[in-house]
Amino acid sequence: MDQHIAEAIGRPDLIRLDERLICLRFETMKVISALAAVRHLLDTGKVRPGDTLLDSSSGIYAYALALACHRYGMRCHIVGSSTVDHTLRIQLTVLGATLEQMPSGDDLKLDQKRRVERIGEILADHPDYHWMRQYHDDIHYDGYAAVADLIRQSTGAENLTVVGAVGSGASTGALARCLRPDSPGLELVGVQPFGSVTFGAEHVADPEIIIAGIGSSIPFANVRHASYDTIHWISFDAALAGSVDLLRRHAVFAGLSTGAAYLAARWEREQSPERTVLFIAPDTGHRYVDTVYARHREAAAIASLAPRTLTTQVDLALPWCRMRWNRASPITPWPLRQELA
Repeated sequence: MDQHIAEAIGRPDLIRLDERLICLRFETMKVISALAAVRHLLDTGKVRPGDTLLDSSSGIYAYALALACHRYGMRCHIVGSSTVDHTLRIQLTVLGATLEQMPSGDDLKLDQKRRVERIGEILADHPDYHWMRQYHDDIHYDGYAAVADLIRQSTGAENLTVVGAVGSGASTGALARCLRPDSPGLELVGVQPFGSVTFGAEHVADPEIIIAGIGSSIPFANVRHASYDTIHWISFDAALAGSVDLLRRHAVFAGLSTGAAYLAARWEREQSPERTVLFIAPDTGHRYVDTVYARHREAAAIASLAPRTLTTQVDLALPWCRMRWNRASPITPWPLRQELA
C-alpha cells in the first residue's frame, strides 16, 4: 500500500498499442525523480525536514517537487514559466508551495533566462534554500531505476528502442543508463522542438512556440548526448497531429510532448521491423485541452507526415527532421556554429 499519493502518481503504466508499439504512460512523470532526489538529500543530510527546496519549472516538475515536499515535510518554492496554467497554480497553492510566475510572452528563451536569473537572486537572499538543479544534477536520474526494471520485466528490453522527449535528459538518459548493461543493443531516440540549443537547433524557430519541457534555450548539464542514437526535431503542428491521432486511435489522452514522441516512435517502428518501440508519455492532456485538443479538426493526418533525413543540423527545417546522432559526445559534432557565423 502506498504511503502517499505521490507514490501512486509516480508509478507508470505500460500499454501495448500494437504488436511492436508500447506506451509508457505517466500521470506526472517527474514525481518519481523528485521523490527519489528529495529522499536522497534527506538520507545524506544535505537537507532537513522543514528546509525550503527551490527550482525553476515549466509545469510538470513544479507539481512533482511540490508533491515530494508535501510527502517529506519540506517547503517548496517554484520560479515558474509563463506556461504554468491556472489549475496547476491552484494545486501548488493548496499544497503549500509558493510560486513566482514569469510574465506571459511568446519568447520562451527570455522566459528561461529570467527564471535562471531569479533563482540566483533568491539564493543570494536566502542562502539556506536548497536549489534542486533539475537541469544540472544527476540526482534526478536515480528515480528511474524502478521504471527500467518494469520495462525489463515486461519487454525483456531486447531489440528495444526507447523514444522520449529529451528535456533535461533525466528520464531518457536514466532509462538508457539502467537498461544498457543488460541490453547493450538498446536504441535511444530523443525528441526535440525546433529552437532548442540542446542538439543544435537554436537557429530554427517554430512560429507556434517551443514545446515547453522538451527543449531548452539554455544549456542543460544533465543531458548526456552520448546516450542518444537518433534525434527527431518536431514542430508544434506535427506534435499536435500526433497527440490527436494518439487519442483518436488508441484513446490515450496525453500531453503535447507525447504526441511528438508518438510520431517519432511510429516512424522508428517502420524503419526497424525487427524491433519493439516504446515511447514515453510524461503527462496527461488536461493542460493542452484548449491549445491542442480543441484544434483537433486542424490536425494533419499523420500518414501525410514524414521526417526529412539530415546529416547536419544546418539543414534543419520545419515541420519534422530526423538525424542519426550515433552517441556522439559534442553538442554540435558538425561545424554548425562556423557555418552560421
